[in-house]
Amino acid sequence: MMVWVLNNTRFLLTEVSALNLMLHSKDYPFHHKLNVMKKLSKYIAAGLIAVSFVSSCTKDFTDINTNPNKPVDAPLTNVFAYVLQDFSANFYDAWGNMNEPETFSGHLGKIQYIDEARYMYRSGTITDLWNKYFRDVKNAQLVIDKAEATGAVNLQAATMTLQAFILQIGTDRWRDLPFSEAIRGDKGFVTPKYDKQEDIYPVIIAQLKSAADLFAGGGTDQLGEGDLLYGGNVTKWRKFCNSLRLRVAIRISNIDQAQARSIIEEILADPSKYPVFGGNEDNAYFKWPGSSPYIEPWNNDSRTRDDHGPSQNIIDSLKLYNDPRLPVYAKPAPSDGEYRGVEIGPVNSPTLSLFSRIGARFRDDAAGYSPFMNYAELAFIIAEAASRGWNTKGVSAGNAYNNGISGSLAENGIATAAIGVYVNSEGVRWKGNVRQIYLQKWLALFKNGHEAWAEERRTDFPLLSAARGSAFPGHSRPPFRYPYPTEETTLNGKNSEATIAEVKDSFWGKKMMWDTRTGVQ
Repeated sequence: MMVWVLNNTRFLLTEVSALNLMLHSKDYPFHHKLNVMKKLSKYIAAGLIAVSFVSSCTKDFTDINTNPNKPVDAPLTNVFAYVLQDFSANFYDAWGNMNEPETFSGHLGKIQYIDEARYMYRSGTITDLWNKYFRDVKNAQLVIDKAEATGAVNLQAATMTLQAFILQIGTDRWRDLPFSEAIRGDKGFVTPKYDKQEDIYPVIIAQLKSAADLFAGGGTDQLGEGDLLYGGNVTKWRKFCNSLRLRVAIRISNIDQAQARSIIEEILADPSKYPVFGGNEDNAYFKWPGSSPYIEPWNNDSRTRDDHGPSQNIIDSLKLYNDPRLPVYAKPAPSDGEYRGVEIGPVNSPTLSLFSRIGARFRDDAAGYSPFMNYAELAFIIAEAASRGWNTKGVSAGNAYNNGISGSLAENGIATAAIGVYVNSEGVRWKGNVRQIYLQKWLALFKNGHEAWAEERRTDFPLLSAARGSAFPGHSRPPFRYPYPTEETTLNGKNSEATIAEVKDSFWGKKMMWDTRTGVQ
């Protein structure tokens, strides 16, 4: 298990990474970039000195490395930037998203090098994601603690929101995880215990509520240049915080309906205290500068790889309903100009020319985006809550459903007239069936494999079978979970043993706590 000790050298590396990100961003004014370049020079110089001290291995290291007049520490806004960029870079690229969550969810298939779609995983990838996940959780905790100590209320609340988001992605991927002790690695917890998902979800819910209340208190501090998500707009962070809490609430709605209803009704009843996304302008999308090294991950992958295509599942769904997003989500197959999706995890590798590639909006833009959460998802959450008979402040299930569809089509560049035709078409028009919500939500989540995979497991929609070419026969659904690193057995065996014993064939076994499906394996 990685030892989460953040020493001065770690601070320097974090600072340089964050400042370099700002320097390459086209969104920052030139006079800010001058200041950034000055800071970079200072920290790079400090880093070289630190490296020199480390390599000397002198017994006086601590005394020499500590200058009481010039303490070396990263500004919190820069650590905040580092966490945003680092998580986006590693959990929304080919390895963290496209190969597995997006194929497990039914969005993508692999057209060559198809092992991951057949559940033949690479242990090095799992270890790498695990370590980076905890790096971001711990760095977020650093910002939270220091922001609280210095009275930076808005930064504290924004980072609590960000950390809760990362925790949700992690627990929905692995289920039980080290958390309560893992974030205290610098206090001696080098082999942290595993917290059950049943205990992690209440932490996420409580943390988002606390963050929302901190925001509502009217903090006056600025988020600084490190806010690479919303450019310092605290109101948008508030909306993301409350929308994310709605996501978590609907996730647990099949196992704790009373709590889910309470959370959703509390938020929607008080929009002044708990604002939520109001349109696509509020989408929590990490937008990439587009210049090296800060290139949108799917685009960066396309520069050297051609391994992915839209799945047969999503292409067939788009065709079935004459969905105008089809030419946005996919490109025609090179062989004959037809839109054709690839089977997920086939027995044999597909013929490349026969299958569509991912649409330009999602893969051809170096300055594209990594999706945390969008307005369409929020609208479908409200639609599902209303369909259950919960108080959604007068918004009917049908209206919220239409809002979700319209929001998704609009962000994909579909004209208003075409949106109207689609929403009112026979196969799409609201008929009171919650499965309509599940379908449209799944379609709107394209590129967000984490959430799409979680929703597929919660709703069993779309109904997917395990890959025909699976390395683990005998399963009726795609994976329930993600494998743990082998290092957890060798380095943290005492704490991980019971949890890992509940896993079957690396990807199945004990389901997520919110996965109430029966008769699946």
